[in-house]
Amino acid sequence: MKVSSIFKFRSPEIRALHLTWIAFFITFYVWFNMAPLASSMLRSVDWLTADDLKLFAICNVALTIPARILVGMALDRFGPRRVFSILMVTMSIPALVFAFGDTMMQLLVSRLVLSSIGAGFVVGIHMTALWFKPRDIGFAEGFYAGWGNFGSAAAAMTLPTIALTMYAGEDGWRWAIAQSAIVMAAYGVYYWFAITDGPDAKAHRKPRKAAAMEVSSWGDMIKLILWTIPLIGVLSILVWRIQKIGYLSTTGATIAYLVIAAIVVYQIVQILRVNVPILKKGVPEDDKYPFNSVAALNSTYFANFGAELAVVSMLPMFFEQTWGLNAAMAGLIAASFAFVNLVARPMGGLVSDRMGNRRFVMLSYMLGIAVGFTLMGLLNSSWPLVIAIVITIFTSFFVQGAEGATFGIIPSIKRRITGQISGMAGAYGNVGAVVYLTIFTFVTPSQFFFIIATGAFISWLICLLWLKEPENAFEEEYYVSSVDRQIEEQHLQAAKAKG
Repeated sequence: MKVSSIFKFRSPEIRALHLTWIAFFITFYVWFNMAPLASSMLRSVDWLTADDLKLFAICNVALTIPARILVGMALDRFGPRRVFSILMVTMSIPALVFAFGDTMMQLLVSRLVLSSIGAGFVVGIHMTALWFKPRDIGFAEGFYAGWGNFGSAAAAMTLPTIALTMYAGEDGWRWAIAQSAIVMAAYGVYYWFAITDGPDAKAHRKPRKAAAMEVSSWGDMIKLILWTIPLIGVLSILVWRIQKIGYLSTTGATIAYLVIAAIVVYQIVQILRVNVPILKKGVPEDDKYPFNSVAALNSTYFANFGAELAVVSMLPMFFEQTWGLNAAMAGLIAASFAFVNLVARPMGGLVSDRMGNRRFVMLSYMLGIAVGFTLMGLLNSSWPLVIAIVITIFTSFFVQGAEGATFGIIPSIKRRITGQISGMAGAYGNVGAVVYLTIFTFVTPSQFFFIIATGAFISWLICLLWLKEPENAFEEEYYVSSVDRQIEEQHLQAAKAKG
C-alpha cells in the first residue's frame, strides 16, 4: 500500500479507513474536552476548585482500562460497526450531563462514566483489520491511530475559541462541551449506516466465546491470568490517589478495593470457564498461537503509549521550569511531542509493512525509545534549547512509531480474537500511564525520563525473548484455521435455524 492510496476515496477500504479514523478522532475530542476549558469552568462555577479538577482528571482515565477489555470482548462477538456506533451514542449522554451538571456529584459521576469513551481506540483497530490485507495493515492501523489521536490536540486548540466566540458568556464552556457530545452522537448514528464490518460477511470471524481470550496451552492460560491481574488491579492506584486527595474515606476506599478484587476474581473465573474445556479437548496444531507475543506487545504498549500519556502531562512544565520559558512558549514546544503523531505513527506502521520483518521493526523502535528518553534524562538548563527540542522530537518519533508497529503486528497473531488482543494491549497503554504518572509524583523530571527509558528497555528484552514474527504477516489474506472454519459453519447453521 502506497501513502498516496489514502486519497483514493472511491476505494471501499480507503473510505472505511477515513470513516473510522474520523470516528476515533471525535471520541478523543470528546474524551479530552475538559482540560482546555478548565480555567473557564473555575471562573464560571464558584464552588469548583483546582483540586476538584484534578479529581476529574483522574476520573477521566479511571474506567478506560476495564472498558477497553470489555469492548474488546464485545467486538469479537458483535462486530466493530455496532460497537462503535453504540459507544458514541451512549457516551454522549454522560458528556451532556457533565456539560450541564450543577452539583459536584453530577460532574464527578458523569466524568467517570465518560472515561469509557477511551475504549473507542480498540474498536477502530479491529474495524481497520477487517478491511485491510495483512501486507497493508501496518500503515492502515498507523494512519488510523495517528490521525484519530489528534482529536485530543484538536480539542485543546479549538474548544476555548468555540466557548468564547460562538457562545460567549459564563456558560460558554458548557455549550462547547455539549456541542462536541451532540456531534459525536450524530456521527455514531451515521457510522451505523455508512459502513460494514469488512468487505464481506466472512471478514468478521467470531470466537467460540467472547467472555475471555482463548489460549493454546495450559501454560498460556497461567500467563493470561498473570497478565490480566494488573489490568484491573491498577485501579487500586487510582483509588489510593483519590483517597490521598481527600475525596474518599477509608471505608469508601476499602469498599473500592474489595470491588476491584472481586472483578479480578471474576475475570480469572471467566478465563478458566472458557479455556479449561478447550484445553481438555485439545487445541488443533493449526489453531495454536503464541501467547508470549501477546504479552510482549502488552509490554510495548505499556512502555510507548503509557509513556506518551505521562510525558505529555508533564512536558510543558519541564520546559518552563528548566529553561525559564513562559507558559505559552513551553506549551508550544511541548506540543511538538504530540504533533509528531500525525506522521510518526503511520510511518511506524508503514515501515513495519515495507521491511518484511515486523519483529525487527518492533525491536528497533523500542530500543530507540530507550535511547531517546535516556538522552532526555540528561537534559538540563546548560543544554541549548534547540538541542532539547530536537531530542524531544527524536524521542517522540520512536514513541509514536512504536505504537504504530505494535498494532501492525496484532491483527496477524490470531484473527478471530483480534478485538480481545487489541483491547488487552490498548488497556496496558493506560496501565502504563497510571503507573508512570504515579511514579512522577515521587521523582524529579530527569529521574522520570530515566525510569521510562528503563521501562522501554525491559520491553525490548521481553520482545527479544518472546515476540515471534507472525506467520502470513505479509500475505494477501489472513490465516484461517480448521477451528475458524468450524465456528463459521456453526454460526451459519444457527442463522439458518433462526431463519
